[in-house]
Amino acid sequence: MKKDMLQLDPESFALALLGGNAKNENEDNKIYIKKQLTLYLEALLVAQDFNDLEDSQIDAIRDSRKNKILEKLIDHRYS
Repeated sequence: MKKDMLQLDPESFALALLGGNAKNENEDNKIYIKKQLTLYLEALLVAQDFNDLEDSQIDAIRDSRKNKILEKLIDHRYS
């Protein structure tokens, strides 16, 4: 993992959400299972999207720093 980068484990994240989603007393089992499955799949996707966004942000910051360094080198070379 890159330094200063937050990454989520999608499966652990999804399972943690499921653990906090208790079944209502009068809720049909089939409906509850469908809700749990939907929650699990959505949580996986959200965690993966977060990780992808984190990767792209780190890359953008790195590119910005490279550009600033190159600008300084060019300024010093031609000054």
